[in-house]
Amino acid sequence: MASSSKSDDWLSTACVLCSLNCGVKVQLSEDGREIVRTKGDAEHPASEGYLCNKASRLNFYQNREDRLLYPMRRDESGRYAPISWETAVSEIAEKLRAIRDTHGGDKIFYYGGGGQGNHLPGAYARTTLQSLGVRYRSNALAQEKTGEFWVADRMFGGYNHGDFEHAEVIIFLGKNPWQSHGFHRARAAIRAMAKDPQRTLIVIDPKRTETADLADTHLQVKPGRDAWLLAAMVATIVQEELSDEAWLQQHARGIEEVKDVFQSLDISDCASKSGIDEARIRSTARIIAKAESVACFEDLGVQMNRHSTLVSYLQRLLWMLGGNFAKPGTHYTSNGLGNIGAGKAEGFSPVTKSRIIAGLVPCNVIPAEVTSNHPDHFRAMIIESGNPVHSLPESPRWREAMRALELSVVIDVAMTETAREADYVLPATTQYEKAEATFFNFEFPNNYFHVRKPIFAAPEGPLDEAEIHMRVSTALGVVPEGLEEELYGVLAQEGRTAFRDLVFAKLAEDPSLMAIAPGLLYRTLGRALPEGMQNAAALWAVCHQHAAGNRVSLEAAGISGDGMDLGDNLFDKIISSPSGVITSSEDWSDIWSRAPEGQVNLSLTDLLGDIATLNAQEPKETDDQYPFVLSAGERRSFTANTIIRNPAWRKKDMQGALYINPDDAARLNLGEGSSARVSTRRGSMEVIVALNQRMGRGHVSLPNGMGLDYPDQTGAMRQTGVSPNELTWSEFADEYVGTPWHKSVPARIEAID
Repeated sequence: MASSSKSDDWLSTACVLCSLNCGVKVQLSEDGREIVRTKGDAEHPASEGYLCNKASRLNFYQNREDRLLYPMRRDESGRYAPISWETAVSEIAEKLRAIRDTHGGDKIFYYGGGGQGNHLPGAYARTTLQSLGVRYRSNALAQEKTGEFWVADRMFGGYNHGDFEHAEVIIFLGKNPWQSHGFHRARAAIRAMAKDPQRTLIVIDPKRTETADLADTHLQVKPGRDAWLLAAMVATIVQEELSDEAWLQQHARGIEEVKDVFQSLDISDCASKSGIDEARIRSTARIIAKAESVACFEDLGVQMNRHSTLVSYLQRLLWMLGGNFAKPGTHYTSNGLGNIGAGKAEGFSPVTKSRIIAGLVPCNVIPAEVTSNHPDHFRAMIIESGNPVHSLPESPRWREAMRALELSVVIDVAMTETAREADYVLPATTQYEKAEATFFNFEFPNNYFHVRKPIFAAPEGPLDEAEIHMRVSTALGVVPEGLEEELYGVLAQEGRTAFRDLVFAKLAEDPSLMAIAPGLLYRTLGRALPEGMQNAAALWAVCHQHAAGNRVSLEAAGISGDGMDLGDNLFDKIISSPSGVITSSEDWSDIWSRAPEGQVNLSLTDLLGDIATLNAQEPKETDDQYPFVLSAGERRSFTANTIIRNPAWRKKDMQGALYINPDDAARLNLGEGSSARVSTRRGSMEVIVALNQRMGRGHVSLPNGMGLDYPDQTGAMRQTGVSPNELTWSEFADEYVGTPWHKSVPARIEAID
């Protein structure tokens, strides 16, 4: 890496290694090709200069030896050769058209729509997808958050988040924010929580995490038994009559149905099954019930685990009984630009009849939706900014599904594990070579939005996803001849207002143009935006949609305008604010306007029915053949999403070791750095062992982000660590929304000589 700086200028951008996308400032090398210095952006509305250890390594994402520069096509022998963009686009369009015309557009599946900062392709993909009549889609959220989204939507009318900075009691459930963050300035906030004698930090996790070290209470629940623990805590509040009855009578419905179920629950039985002493459960529940404010954060430790949707419901009941909603230090539904976190149930998948939440087909069933002989099985797949062969359950089954497709197209920056199974691979610009935006904005009362400018020029070859989709749509024949020129001509000659009027007039005249509207905005409005901001053009429509229903909160944030000028002014403010801008400012009372009928709904009858059966269940996660519980995909200090493939970015745990309790290791004759074989029902992998006192007996873990290959100094591809999804099993999934049980995989550990 170059060591000299191009100038003393700091460029504003954002980190792309987790969903927070904290604001950062970077300096580039003299040739402008590398990031040589990084610091937190103090002007960012949410992160306020905070920086974790991972953000300092962003150059490993941008500057890479495995960069894809040309469209690639697989031949009959399975080898790839570069082709021109013209050839790639024409062949792909022809094959997509043939599948649509013969079998229907609903047989073409889309996997993508953004991830960890690369979100705008999700908007531009509509240009291709709606033109083809694509109906079914998915992305990484469907293996993590859909159960929580579904529960929150039914209870609150939208996704809820916690005001952790001001809560008296903070609960982290299957969550280690020391490593995985999830809210801004996480490590600084956790330290402040731990030091404040007026606040109580509770961690529920089978592992003694770094966050648990700082907690007042660590409930080291048995892996996969969170439902019993939480049910016992809720039952304690109900049976000891600790609920806030006045608040519930005013703000909630369904409380009597909830009480009926929990009055008869056997707390002692639940405690025994959870592995936590009953007295400790009761004392912790009392602390939660009596607190003035409680905020809870659940994450992948329970969302990728047994009873995950039920757990999402139980944890909400735990703090809702105390009235911990719509007041400082509790929970809220935010008013962000866009609607990440919507949780509506939207029918079922065509083959397996799996429930679709927020438009997302459960990740576990996608291979079955491809390989089935059912007449409605998926026949083609477009995969964008994602690597499902590596990141979704049961990688071998995914490879089988990719080979069974009549057509597969991957759009990405590198030849990923998924790209190597595709018919065509199209090279895209990186997140730092185009304007990009942050969409996981759950802040309150001030909600922000951040569009970051590119800090690098794109090399010759790759294209923005917006341009790729517009070229495919043009080849499909769905872009009216002369329309682009007409729109841009009015914009250039008469200005934005005349352009806006013409756009809406065209859409009213021909609603089918909505399908290609994002691409048209990229090609027209995008050309008139400040240098480098063309990719942000699709946000113009989002801003107008947001402004139409949120004038009061926008004006409170300092953004005003008459009529439709408000949407234009919001858009201009966003693209001219390098560190992000507050786009919504509300009061706590405003939250009730988003709740159905102005109240929260406590009674979800299907889930209450499950709770009533907990005492009768005899949970058993392991057996004699597979006596360990494997957490597949743990977040550690130097693991992240797989967009960084170069192993040199890590400073610790270079091979992604198997963490195991020393007592278990001694019993199996395993030592530090020794080799072991991990076996599950899916297969076996050889791993390096690391003794870790934080792990409970019978519980082992492998990190996420491993099992990737990357060229070494000689150019040979070398794999580092193991891919956890070579060991996971797609049939281990939540009964409601199909999220995988990655954190509770039965496994066998054996020493290797």
